Amino acid sequence: MFVYADNAATTKMSKTAINAMLPYFDEEFGNPSSLYTLGQRAKEGLEDARERVAKCLGCSPKEITFTSGGSEADNQALVSAARIGERKGKKHIISSAFEHHAILHTLEKLRKEGFDIELLPVGPTGTITAEQVKKAIRPDTCLVTIMYANNEIGSIMPIKEIGAVCKEAGVLFHTDAVQAAGHLHIDVKDQNIDMLSLSGHKFHGPKGTGVLYARQGIMLTNIIEGGAQERGKRAGTENMAGIRGLAAALEEACAHIDENAAKVSKLRDKLIEGISKIPHSALNGDPVNRLPGNVNFCFEGIEGESMLLLLDLKGICASSGSACTSGSLDPSHVLLAIGRPHEVAHGSLRLSLCEWNTEEEIDYILQELPQIVEYLRNMSPVWKDLIRGKRQFIL
Repeated sequence: MFVYADNAATTKMSKTAINAMLPYFDEEFGNPSSLYTLGQRAKEGLEDARERVAKCLGCSPKEITFTSGGSEADNQALVSAARIGERKGKKHIISSAFEHHAILHTLEKLRKEGFDIELLPVGPTGTITAEQVKKAIRPDTCLVTIMYANNEIGSIMPIKEIGAVCKEAGVLFHTDAVQAAGHLHIDVKDQNIDMLSLSGHKFHGPKGTGVLYARQGIMLTNIIEGGAQERGKRAGTENMAGIRGLAAALEEACAHIDENAAKVSKLRDKLIEGISKIPHSALNGDPVNRLPGNVNFCFEGIEGESMLLLLDLKGICASSGSACTSGSLDPSHVLLAIGRPHEVAHGSLRLSLCEWNTEEEIDYILQELPQIVEYLRNMSPVWKDLIRGKRQFIL
């Protein structure tokens, strides 16, 4: 059996997204900036996609900028807010210790430019509270950037409450919603969100496509210079096929968000219940307030990479954390942030489901995973020391 359980890394494209893209590879190949009819038809397709995305997010089409993905959108949001703050003499930025590296690395770059970066600690369940943000805001704070839902452990943040705190203090609020868009209800106005990033390939859209929402009145700073595309704020001929696919996928995901969440949550809970029976294992992230498809566990006495390779031999695709850091030998910064020791964080497994997964696939994972864990532990000198009492169990 083949089981794809790494939907947090990327998703298979939907037929709806593919069909929306096909005309723009062929008969509708025009450049939206061209004045002749073919180009203007492409322009109409571009603006139609912008309207569809805006409707899904509860904002104006004028507030939508298409990007190459979530990372670019994150970069532009943070740099823009930093420049706005800099002009006002405000250079304090608040974020969290377990953000995606697109956020953390951009913040580190801004730190080198003289910005004061404050990373809030996260609790054992991986949550940032509005009260934490409120206490951290200072007169010189120019931006708060807190992810909507964590990409590794699935914990969902109280975005509306954090946004309200920022609004009251007159501080810009950005959220990286790459894992949330298409899976959780988003209304940027109701949730007091000033800027938001998302990526098409996380909800059955194409890779290389993303969106930056920026509330009207926020002056974006260009990070790609060139032509006047995207109201002069994102140069480069628009990826028309990709944009059409993203809009179609997001529209479809939002139309079925409740039924998909109900189905996937049921599969997730069954998987969590089954894996929890493996001795000396622990669920990472909030046990209740988590993404519908996210399952993340630590297993004591084994290495995550070996587990992934053996799962792959059984036809199961999974990960040990963010796909963006899968080549790193260091333990997950997310797991360290929630208090997992290095030796436990190394033995992590993330299974991320979507509405296309089945009960039979969950049963297959629960059949194979305990055997793999037992096999690896039997070969592990660390596990032998734990069993013999030479080391203390942590989990």
